[in-house]
Amino acid sequence: MSNWWSLKVSEIKKSKHSYVLLAPYMILFAVFTVLPVIMSMVLSFTYFNMLEFPKFIGWHNYSRLFLEDDIFLIAIKNTILFAVITGPVSYIACFVFAWIINELSPKLRAFMTLVFYAPSISGNVFFIWLMIFSGDRYGIMNGLLLKLGILMEPIQWLKEEQYILAIIIIVQLWLSLGTGFLAFIAGLQTVDRTLYEAGAVDGIRNRWQELWYITLPSMRPQLMFGAVIQITTSLAVSDVSIALAGFPSVNYAAETIVTHLIDYGTTRFEMGFASSIATVLFIIMLSTNLIVQKLLRKVGE
Repeated sequence: MSNWWSLKVSEIKKSKHSYVLLAPYMILFAVFTVLPVIMSMVLSFTYFNMLEFPKFIGWHNYSRLFLEDDIFLIAIKNTILFAVITGPVSYIACFVFAWIINELSPKLRAFMTLVFYAPSISGNVFFIWLMIFSGDRYGIMNGLLLKLGILMEPIQWLKEEQYILAIIIIVQLWLSLGTGFLAFIAGLQTVDRTLYEAGAVDGIRNRWQELWYITLPSMRPQLMFGAVIQITTSLAVSDVSIALAGFPSVNYAAETIVTHLIDYGTTRFEMGFASSIATVLFIIMLSTNLIVQKLLRKVGE
């Protein structure tokens, strides 16, 4: 054991300049990411209302969360449904659009990248969907359907349970071509073109084989990064839900784990209970990421 430690210490000494350069980032990461996560896990076992000192209550918050909080169960169902649909669809869409755009000329590629990426950097641009799905006859969707004779009276799109979640999914998909899309564009640019020539010699005969055996394995880091971004985005949806469906939404039809967390953390100030919600969300995200990483390792096999 002492030999192992001495070996590690010697390796650290040899790379001390690298550790010094990494230190500022690692300190900030530890203070503002790792430490809050640990504190949240600790607080999840306490009763803490921001006024009194945290009181240890064991697993009570978790038992209350899963056995007594019916709204949380609705939030889990909505979040999982949302993630299962928007996560894979937006991930595949990001790659497909990046793959197509990568084949264009440099100037046209830059323009199309901006066009596809713009919605994700335009702040609250999704508010335009409030005009599209406005509940009166002046809303774009209602006006079009009334004009075509499909509807006889306007539909309250964002006030009726059967429509709310579907609309939020559509809007989130529209916003999904963000950082992951740029990562795929960058990854496609770094693929060594000589690999395609070597692949042709080895028996690769079409674009699909090139994609599976050359392109995707060559950009595994970007695929992983894009997967992490999409998983985080799809499981942590809240802004779009609150902006379109209200807070809370009608019969909690658009309730997600994050909106439930916001409710208890910033409205009721039950910080211990809110921390238990955050811990559950963290575990779901971590588990999903580990599963996706395992699947991505099989790419190209």
